Amino acid sequence: MNKFKGSIAILGSGNIGISLAKGLVKSNYAEPGQISLTRRNISGLSALAEQGFVVSDDNAAVVANADIVVLAVLPQQLNNLLSQIEAVVDDKKQLFISVASGVSCIDIRSKLGENVQVIRAMPNTAIAIGQSMTCVATDNATAENVAEVIRMFETVGSVVKINEDLMTSATALCACGIAFFLRAIRAASQGGVEIGFHADEALKMAVQTAKGAADLLLLMQSHPEQEIDKVTSPKGCTIAGLNEMEHNGFSSSLIKGIKLSAIKAGALYTKE
Repeated sequence: MNKFKGSIAILGSGNIGISLAKGLVKSNYAEPGQISLTRRNISGLSALAEQGFVVSDDNAAVVANADIVVLAVLPQQLNNLLSQIEAVVDDKKQLFISVASGVSCIDIRSKLGENVQVIRAMPNTAIAIGQSMTCVATDNATAENVAEVIRMFETVGSVVKINEDLMTSATALCACGIAFFLRAIRAASQGGVEIGFHADEALKMAVQTAKGAADLLLLMQSHPEQEIDKVTSPKGCTIAGLNEMEHNGFSSSLIKGIKLSAIKAGALYTKE
C-alpha cells in the first residue's frame, strides 16, 4: 500500500476513532506519528501515546496542522466541536470525514464554510477487529478524496460508496445491524441450552454456525435461499424449524426493527 504523506487528526477518539487509527498503522497506510488523537480527558490515550501516536486535548491546534480531519464524536457533541475548530479550517487543503450519525455534509459545511470538502463514513463496531462494513457518501468531495477515504476505511473492513440520502438507512442496516445479528446468535445459543447443551458450548456452536453461514455467502457469492435449499429436505427438521420461526414473525420482526432504527437514526442530530 502507498503510504499517506500528510497528517491525520482524529477528533473524539472513542472506539471507532482508535480502531481506525490502529488499522491505518497496521496496514502501513500511515505511521503513528502522522496521526493525532484528541479526547477531553487524554489520560485514556496514554497507551496510544506510548505507541507513537500524537495525543492532545486541543482540537483547534491539532486541526490547524492536519490534512485529513476525522470527526468521530457523537452527533449531540458535534456542534460544540465544530465551533472549536471553525477558525482554523483551511478549505484549500483539508478534507473532513464525519462518522457522526444523521449529520449531513451540508450540516457540517454550514458551520465550517461552504467550500469545505466533507465525506461521511458510517462504520460499525466490527471495525475493532478489521471487519467493519463501512458506507461512505459525499455531495461535493472530489473523486480523488473519495478514493482516499475508501482506501483509509478498507484498512478496517469492507467499504461501499452510496448516495448520501441513504446514509441513515446504512446506519440501521450496518451499524445497528451488528446488534440485530448478535441478538439472533444469542437467541440461538439459548435454544441450544434448552435442547441440552451447556451455555458456553451452545454459544460457541451458535457463533461458529453464524460465522459459517455469513462466510458461505461471502465466499460462494450465493443467495441465502440457495444455501437454505441445501439444508432443507422434504418433511425434514430444518424446514419445520424455519417455518415455525416464520409463523412467529422472524423475518417480519427483523425487517420492522431495521425500518424503525432507520427512522430513529435520522433524528439523532439537531442543527442548533
